[in-house]
Amino acid sequence: MKKTTLLINCPDKKGIIATVTNFILAKKGNITYIDQYVDRELGEFFMRSECEFDNDEKKLIQFKEAFNAEIAKNYNMHWEMYDTEKKPKMALFVSKYDHCLYDILGRHASGELQVEIPIIISNHNDLKPIADAFSIPFKHIPVTKQNKIEAESEQLQALEECNIDFVVLARYMQILSSDFVDHFPNKIINIHHSFLPAFPGAKPYHSAYERGVKIIGATSHYVTSDLDEGPIIEQEVVRISHIHNVQDFILKGRDLEKIVLSRAIKHHIARKVLVYNNKTVIFS
Repeated sequence: MKKTTLLINCPDKKGIIATVTNFILAKKGNITYIDQYVDRELGEFFMRSECEFDNDEKKLIQFKEAFNAEIAKNYNMHWEMYDTEKKPKMALFVSKYDHCLYDILGRHASGELQVEIPIIISNHNDLKPIADAFSIPFKHIPVTKQNKIEAESEQLQALEECNIDFVVLARYMQILSSDFVDHFPNKIINIHHSFLPAFPGAKPYHSAYERGVKIIGATSHYVTSDLDEGPIIEQEVVRISHIHNVQDFILKGRDLEKIVLSRAIKHHIARKVLVYNNKTVIFS
């Protein structure tokens, strides 16, 4: 059987679920999971379903064509169908921090992340030994104010050559240009060391310590042209107190970053995220 994931969003109307499910049944498909949500304020309907079809690529193409013509156009749907068993190709961008990289590669090696990782790209050479240890190609592309355009062009060429589906910034300490982001809309995942937009800058945990905060957090979001303003995928916090010093903040914060980033990657891989109006619907 061919396993697929169907994502739908459209203006909310009566009968959408019945229409879609009956159509799938009529085309000899079988729904194994379904989840839906209605945003009452916006009047928008969202649905994710996992389906099985006969393992016949020609029939699946015919299904997509018929679905678009008979269902999607009538409901003004934005919809996508994915091959559930096909592993997407993920590129990792890193700089000098290694905690997220180690965590992602460890989870991948253990089979926890169902992706291919054809390349790791960095503006420094420091983390190449980690890539080598996991037998993943490492490409060093220095980035400066003077060569940023050329560097991003080289990065995009490398991503294209590897047929990359999405990019993860695993503590990559460079701001991507709007042109770069436009090549991967809602397909670049970043991890941020706070509940956005608090405590910006190079030493967020020092700032948090000086303010005497009682929780610290991490946020993973899609990258947009507006810095740190993209749709949020996952967040988490940990409680701290006056007994913790700056080093405690850093260690707890890095643990959070690893956990939150890995969750966001899993959501994206499983096609559980729908982006709408710079927000996300995260299906269970």
